[in-house]
Amino acid sequence: MKKWFKKEREEENDVKDEDLSVDEILEKYDRESTYRRNLGKWSWVVFFLAVSLTLFHLFTGFRGAFEARIQGPIHLGTALGLIFLLFPIKKGLQRKQKGVPWYDAILAFIALGVGYYNVVFYEELVSQKIVFGYTSLDYIVATLGVLLVLEAARRCVGLPIVIVAGIGILYALYGNYIPSKMFAHRGFDWGTLVTDLYLTTKGIYSTPIQVSSTFIFLFLLFGVMLIRTGVGQFFNDFAFALTGRFTGGQAKAAVVASGLQGMVSGSSVANTVGSGSFTIPMMKKAGYKPEFAAATEASASTGGQIMPPIMGAAAFIMATYTEIPYSHIMLVAIIPATLYFLGVFFGVHFESKKRGIVGFSKDSLPRIGQLMRERGYLILPLVVIFYTLLTGRTPMRAALIAILVSFLVSLIRKETRMSIWGVFKAFEEGARTALPVIAACAAAGIIVGVVVQTGLGGRIANGIIALGGGSLIFTLFFTMIACLILGMGLPTTANYVVTATMAAPALVLGLDVPVLAAHFFVFYFGIVADITPPVALAAYAGAGLARANPFMSGVTAFKLATAAYIIPYMFVLNPQLLLIDAEWIPTSISVITAVIGMIGISSGLMGYFIRNAYIWERFVLFTGGLALIFPENVTDIVGVSVILGVLFIQSRRPKDIIERPRMSLS
Repeated sequence: MKKWFKKEREEENDVKDEDLSVDEILEKYDRESTYRRNLGKWSWVVFFLAVSLTLFHLFTGFRGAFEARIQGPIHLGTALGLIFLLFPIKKGLQRKQKGVPWYDAILAFIALGVGYYNVVFYEELVSQKIVFGYTSLDYIVATLGVLLVLEAARRCVGLPIVIVAGIGILYALYGNYIPSKMFAHRGFDWGTLVTDLYLTTKGIYSTPIQVSSTFIFLFLLFGVMLIRTGVGQFFNDFAFALTGRFTGGQAKAAVVASGLQGMVSGSSVANTVGSGSFTIPMMKKAGYKPEFAAATEASASTGGQIMPPIMGAAAFIMATYTEIPYSHIMLVAIIPATLYFLGVFFGVHFESKKRGIVGFSKDSLPRIGQLMRERGYLILPLVVIFYTLLTGRTPMRAALIAILVSFLVSLIRKETRMSIWGVFKAFEEGARTALPVIAACAAAGIIVGVVVQTGLGGRIANGIIALGGGSLIFTLFFTMIACLILGMGLPTTANYVVTATMAAPALVLGLDVPVLAAHFFVFYFGIVADITPPVALAAYAGAGLARANPFMSGVTAFKLATAAYIIPYMFVLNPQLLLIDAEWIPTSISVITAVIGMIGISSGLMGYFIRNAYIWERFVLFTGGLALIFPENVTDIVGVSVILGVLFIQSRRPKDIIERPRMSLS
């Protein structure tokens, strides 16, 4: 009887999901999209603040950033005001409320005042407070600042990050009551804690907000400007022209298109819904199960955050934490990003072969040559930003140049040409896009402040090493679990900040893992958490579009991208994949063995290599793929040999799949 009621409840939920539009699905699974749709007269206030914020960042990008205690508060204070005007107190009210309620208007103006307090009283806070101490007004402002940051993060990022930050604050206040000697500390009083967190650069205005207020905002604006040129449709057409005629061309084109879209978009859920509204129905029509169609789009879209040149916001913070230029991080990310998408691509290929799904008819597809002649100029801004970064320009200057080039490119075609009003609307959209990132960075700053000031980071690092028994593989495994668990509730940026502060030092200091490899490891797993059950938000968003079971879509996404979960272990065990002490021949061999390993793992999981695989063949293929993870000649030889052995055995069997007829793209 309980099972029957459970089934009925699930069916009711499925029916409700079927009634949702694309925008409503995005709102359901992406907290960043739950902004008010009907602002009324307040739309002009939002427009003014958003455009002002963008113009401020364009000015500082050209002139150079102000001191951190001025740049950060202007950046955060304006963003907090916008968040309270745009995001309702409760999810679900964004379409019901007309205008902005009086209490949110008051909170918005308090947030602006509290934010600009650090700017107005900059001299006093820097110099006089050291000698005379803080005033009662300082304590009130600092308290309001911390609380407003937490509430803003709850509204546009989600409750989990607030819970983590809240636990951190409680730990800082009452750490002296913890019975464990390993984690106990002397404890802070409330005044000292909030002033350190809000009136100095030890907390909210620490590295995450400093990076957000300089690099991240301009790169997000560049993404908005680039999308306005029509590059998204070009990416889709290029993907179909490149892969559409091959086996499983419908799904392969979705993977390629999402990978290209990821170069200008850093949100896995938004990318899933944006691309999936077109690719998922097409994949279902071709013969894929709804769960597989949702999983394919989610897996490919999630990889967007590791795809240069505009990687996830956490990549810019990584550059600051590791003191490695972003241009170098962008360069070394190419191999891991390529391996990620190859892993998903292989999974799609084997599933397509297993189901006999062929591609589109060739004459229904765009022609690459014609496409490049007519619209190839659209990739010029990406070429420019790669070139300017690699030639030593700062990320701020590179983003400024790329924004200008994007505007000039938009003028070439009449349908993408931006008027002065269109430019200002793009500026508003750029600021709106940045708000969740700013809130996440501010809340992550609270966590960083607590971790650093209480010494919790070092204690947790020692605990991870002890839990792993000093073994690199076990320590990596427990670090991975921590990243995935945090990723179920925290956005990628906050997840990276937390794990980079606590887990990465365990790998670097305790086990001599190269700094870049350790940070890429936690960064990578923080991203793939979006397709890791039980909370796989990107897969759930795809399931809403596919009318599929959300949980099974998450499981399928995990299965499809399993080869991709192996890649972080590969570049920790073999840092040459991150171009660390890389030499041409050994690095090439490492890449080739990594690709072969992913082929083995994907074919084993999908149950198809060149024929349907028996259970023992799947086990052998998977094991052979795992053997190729380790950078040892013996394991490489064993792995390649067993995979070739299965290939030989299957080639002796007759074909057992009947191919479906080709589709027309139109």
